[in-house]
Amino acid sequence: MTYEPFFIEGQTRGSRWLITCDHASNLVPPFVNGGSLGVAPADMARHIAYDIGAAGVARALGKALDAPVIGSNFSRLVIDPNRGEDDPTLVMKLYDGTIIPGNRHVDAAEVEGRLNRMHRPYHTALAQIAARRDDTVIVSIHSFTKQLRARPARPWHLALLSAADRRLAEPLLRSLRAEADLCVGDNEPYTGHLPGDAIARHAIAHERPNILIELRNDLIADADAQAAWATRLAPHLTAALDHI
Repeated sequence: MTYEPFFIEGQTRGSRWLITCDHASNLVPPFVNGGSLGVAPADMARHIAYDIGAAGVARALGKALDAPVIGSNFSRLVIDPNRGEDDPTLVMKLYDGTIIPGNRHVDAAEVEGRLNRMHRPYHTALAQIAARRDDTVIVSIHSFTKQLRARPARPWHLALLSAADRRLAEPLLRSLRAEADLCVGDNEPYTGHLPGDAIARHAIAHERPNILIELRNDLIADADAQAAWATRLAPHLTAALDHI
């Protein structure tokens, strides 16, 4: 079977929404160190390798909003599609206490090869599907771990990340915070966006309304929970868009 560095679902769906999932997979393609970075399976199942549960939420949200969904098909440890090509964290050698042996001696030629075979095709496909309409709105689905090693626990159930364009963030934040049982972060546990990241390239650069939604990964660990969160988020997103 031919390797594809991304997946697209619902390409012909008609709404203006586009759902993205940059860290959908923990796969190491076979052409990268024979399919292994030398990281223990338990660590490859952690948040350091991909956004746990995010792909399932993205797929379910795409169905709920009649929106196409695009996601990566390679681990963020191989090369991070949510980083610009010149970002120093594009290929990580250490992440949350775990050494990445397969990246220890990565040189410029290897990085270029990974860019050409995974990172660039993903962004080319994302650009094409985002351009299918003039009024595209991008929702990027991510997940975060409840607690990094030797760090305080994070209290948020979900968080909204946005940069200077707050058109969608502000009404969505108000809507979600109206639910008494939710602890909703605003640019937490980290802030905004990085220059050259996926939202910067495909939303901000084209003045498309956008939001990056971070869900705590223990809350979306199985398919039922992922579907439930998609069902919960969809009406909030629809209502927020009405305020733009």
